[in-house]
Amino acid sequence: MHRIVTLALSSALLIAGSISVSLAEPPGAGAAAPDFELKDQNGQLHSIEDYRGRWVVLYFYPKDDTPGCTTEACEFRDNVFAFKDLDCQILGVSLDDEASHREFAEKYGLPFPLLADTTGMAATAYGVKSNIVGMTVAKRQTFLIDPDGNVARHYAKVDPDTHSKQVLADLQALQAE
Repeated sequence: MHRIVTLALSSALLIAGSISVSLAEPPGAGAAAPDFELKDQNGQLHSIEDYRGRWVVLYFYPKDDTPGCTTEACEFRDNVFAFKDLDCQILGVSLDDEASHREFAEKYGLPFPLLADTTGMAATAYGVKSNIVGMTVAKRQTFLIDPDGNVARHYAKVDPDTHSKQVLADLQALQAE
């Protein structure tokens, strides 16, 4: 009975929009990175398998052209050549559509794919799909994926101002091992 009451209360709070609920657990370090097939801002399809043999920064973010998301994207943009020098592809993912991603990428000169996860399937597979204040979004989390297609690092807490540099430093350390 207690479990039913707890579930009912959680559902009521979710509907009211006062809590955030993640729908799955993110894959941890060493786990295979879930594959997907998503279009970018230019209509090109991308999957994790496309990048086998390379490092991938797969960063999820809530919404195009919002303050924290813009800061994070521009930080990755500003470090894109350092990531390229380490043979690492940056992929941004949100639940926004291709047109929104295209406007966002053009406005800020983002030189990497922004993937449109409009169904939320990739966000669900990575455990970052969330309901916040009545909206379904991807949580701001990042996965550093190794050339074998496994999660090397999962960043559950992200500071948009410093995150790109943190991931870059971790990538350099992992490649030096």
